[in-house]
Amino acid sequence: MSDNITLAASVRTEFGKGYARRLRAAGQIPAVIYGHGEEPTHVALPAHETGLIVRHANAVIDLDIEGKSQLVLVKDVQRNPVTWIIEHMDLVIVKRGEKMQVSVPFTIEGESFAGTIHTQSAASITVEADAMSIPEHLTVSIEGLEDGALVHAGDVELPKGVTLVDDADLLVVAISTPRGDVEEETEGEGAEDESAEESAE
Repeated sequence: MSDNITLAASVRTEFGKGYARRLRAAGQIPAVIYGHGEEPTHVALPAHETGLIVRHANAVIDLDIEGKSQLVLVKDVQRNPVTWIIEHMDLVIVKRGEKMQVSVPFTIEGESFAGTIHTQSAASITVEADAMSIPEHLTVSIEGLEDGALVHAGDVELPKGVTLVDDADLLVVAISTPRGDVEEETEGEGAEDESAEESAE
C-alpha cells in the first residue's frame, strides 16, 4: 500500500495468554513495535480496522499511540490456524525516505500457449524500496509463453525506484506441457503408424 493509514493504538502493560484472550474478546489485537534501536513497545490495536489493513501485503500504518505518531510496517501476522482470527502482530518502525528490503507477493497474468500449464516456483520476490512506496504486489506475465519457457526474478518488471534483492536467476514460473497430454499424443501417433502399416500390407 503506497498510502499509509492512520490507526489509533493504546499502550498495554499487561501480558500473558489470559490477558491476550481478554483483549481479543474486547475487539483488540495485541501487537509489538520494534526496530531502529528502540525498546519494544507493546500496544493494542482495533481488531476490525486492523483486519482490513492487513489484507494488503506490506501495509504501512501511521499509528496514533495515545497522541504520538509512529510509522510502522506490518512485519508478521499470527493467526489462529482454525478460526483464522489474528492473535498477534509484529510491527517494525519505519522512517520516511528509508529504504527497506521486503518480500513482495506476485500475481500471474495472461495465459500460456494452448495445451501448456504454469508452475509457480516462488510465492514472492525480495526487493528494496522506499518505505512509503512499497508495492503491494508484482505482476508476472505468462501470455503466450510456450513449453519449456522459464521466468526468472530478473525478468519481472519492477516499479520505478524498486530494485531486485533476490538473485536474478531465481526461478519464478515454469511453463510445461502436462505429461498425460504428451503420452496421449505419442500413443495416438503410434496407433496411426500401425494403421498405416496394416494398410500397406
